[in-house]
Amino acid sequence: MRLATLTLTPWYRRPQLHRGGGAEQPGSVRATAILDHASPGISALVAQARERAASELGTGHAPSPLATVRAAHGLIRDAVRPVYAMEEATPASRVLARGTGSCSQRLAVLESAARAIGVETRVRALSIDGAFWEPRFPRLTFALPDRVLLAWPEFRLDGWRPASELFGPLGCRAGGAFTNSGSETLFEAVGRCAVDWDGETSGDPADLSAHLRADLGYFTDRDELFARLGQTLCTPSRAIADPVMRRIAA
Repeated sequence: MRLATLTLTPWYRRPQLHRGGGAEQPGSVRATAILDHASPGISALVAQARERAASELGTGHAPSPLATVRAAHGLIRDAVRPVYAMEEATPASRVLARGTGSCSQRLAVLESAARAIGVETRVRALSIDGAFWEPRFPRLTFALPDRVLLAWPEFRLDGWRPASELFGPLGCRAGGAFTNSGSETLFEAVGRCAVDWDGETSGDPADLSAHLRADLGYFTDRDELFARLGQTLCTPSRAIADPVMRRIAA
């Protein structure tokens, strides 16, 4: 068992008692403490995304919600630098204003933009093996949590579409497998590699199912997910680690 599992993570949580719903779990477009899409920053992002999506279609064409969400992803990728921030409860508008954020935080910004244009979102709680992050911390493997709680968003666009499939079906379209190393995080990978947490692609470079330890179900929003399951690190650990980690580039 890793050191971090014993000293840093909220081990007292029992996720089996706090599971989310199934595939029928509804989403929402409402603003939350994290998904604060009524804020000026998110509103400006949405306006830019609509403008970019419209310019790609040509004069006289209104962009679809999917095209706008895709454009927002590109804007967030370029405007918010990836870092190892730890505090999942950070409002999306603050992440955008800082110009830095973790993969999860940048996905929250994308969810906020989607909700702002009327696209329902929800999140799936995935417990991922801490070893998945070893390529990023080769000298600190002993300190990595045994499991990392990942809020993986889905968007109601012609049915529920996971974040990884915003740009196409499961599978890597270019550049090979996603290795969770270097400058490409899960957020960047969405644009070229629809990662597969469930083993549906069976051996494809996109198949990350070997890292999935548990599926904890669906939640209407990430606020509810973290309120019920807790975050990967306990509150005192986050208070110490986040100010430092959010300054380290991924």
